Amino acid sequence: MSPFPKSMCTNTSNNQLMKSQFKNDAVGSFRRVHLVVVCLALLVVSCVPTVLQKTVNRHVPTAFRNATDTVNSAAMNWREYYRDPNLVTLIDSALARNQELNIVMQEIDIAQNEVLARSGEYLPFVNLRAGGGVDKSASFTRNGAIEEGLEIKPGERFPKPLPDVGLSATVQWEVDIWNRLRNATKSAGLRYLASTEGARYVVTNLVSEIAGSYYELLALDNLLEAVNSNISILKNALTIVEQQKIAARTTELAVRRFEAEVLKNESHRYEIQQRITETENRINFLVGRYPQRLERTSSGFFAINLDSVKTGVPSQLLLNRPDVRQSEQELKAAELDIDVARARFYPSLSILGGIGYQAFNPQFLFTTPESMMYNLAGELLTPVVNRRGITAALNTSNAKQIQAAYNYERTLLTSYIEVANRIAKVSNLQNSLSLKTRQVAALTESVDIAGTLFTSARADYMEVLLTQRDALEAKMELIDTKVEQLKASIELYRALGGGWR
Repeated sequence: MSPFPKSMCTNTSNNQLMKSQFKNDAVGSFRRVHLVVVCLALLVVSCVPTVLQKTVNRHVPTAFRNATDTVNSAAMNWREYYRDPNLVTLIDSALARNQELNIVMQEIDIAQNEVLARSGEYLPFVNLRAGGGVDKSASFTRNGAIEEGLEIKPGERFPKPLPDVGLSATVQWEVDIWNRLRNATKSAGLRYLASTEGARYVVTNLVSEIAGSYYELLALDNLLEAVNSNISILKNALTIVEQQKIAARTTELAVRRFEAEVLKNESHRYEIQQRITETENRINFLVGRYPQRLERTSSGFFAINLDSVKTGVPSQLLLNRPDVRQSEQELKAAELDIDVARARFYPSLSILGGIGYQAFNPQFLFTTPESMMYNLAGELLTPVVNRRGITAALNTSNAKQIQAAYNYERTLLTSYIEVANRIAKVSNLQNSLSLKTRQVAALTESVDIAGTLFTSARADYMEVLLTQRDALEAKMELIDTKVEQLKASIELYRALGGGWR
């Protein structure tokens, strides 16, 4: 026999049955909610717009025309390639003081800070809060009426106004289910790498520009020397013509023609001096300092020979050219940006929580558990209606990926064409320099012959003038060809990706 009355047994059974029914209803409700959430998530994911990314063409020819070297001079340090100590000093100063390069270096710091900011987004945010205040509720309100009827303890009511002090820590964390935050961090990291490659590209251009301007300055010095030498020859010839006029062996016309030629060359000398000043100031600007005279050794200009540049194979441009590597990193970042934009269509899960103490009197603040408070909540958020903003962001990311792909292909094509052009230019200028050297030697001899014939009255003054003019022009062309040859070698070294190591 049961020790309990029958009615009590019946009530107990009914309670257990009700509890079981309530539990089953709760479980069923939870399952239905879970099913609705899953169906909603699948519906949202299935409605994500599709985008078509561009596949990049990384194919390059197997070799440059008329070049079969596998050794690549781009791996050579610029200090080994440029051995002039004055030029090395200028480049060293420019790498430390050039304003454009320093601006680009700040871009690297900005990109690095962006990586730090992105990497912190997928970690929990923990905030510590401390505060205090007072609050007075109106008596004829719900809160006021409640306070009127409550007592802290018998005979002691709540103070008016009611103080409030608290100390708590809160946690907020977005669970990176779809790797949206991590992909954003990777994208920022790739852009940081792209900025470092951009700085290296600036270095290669800076080094080549200073080297080209330096050799141009040496060429101008030699050009000025050639003009001064020609002026001296013409003045001597003018003296001879004036003496022959006195002896009635020539006319006033010859005197005036020689005098005009002297004046013409003296005028040209000032033009060259102006070009020297501007070239010096251009180098000083690249070095990041105010105008000053540059130390240099102009003698032996025609004996200057840069090392023969080894071109290697075109595929090495992918490794050596900073601009190609920069565009590649930007392309990878753009591809990740598409994944980041796509993940915004998916549900995001956020977890919120907090724990702390709160009381109306500081002496009760750390009374446990009466003054303790805590909370924990989860939030699932997904866009359903009016998704134009995130759709536009996805389409924009896709367009930027296509743009980055075309930019990569263009950069790779440009680098190959630059190298091919410089290879041909170096070869052609070398042949031209050899011929012009022989031309100058022949005209220099003809000047001496013309002077001897004129002195012995076997040639007229026009032959002397034209011969000297041709000799000077040929020497000026020789100097121009020499400096262009040096610049072509510099540009080939830069086009291969040399100068940043």
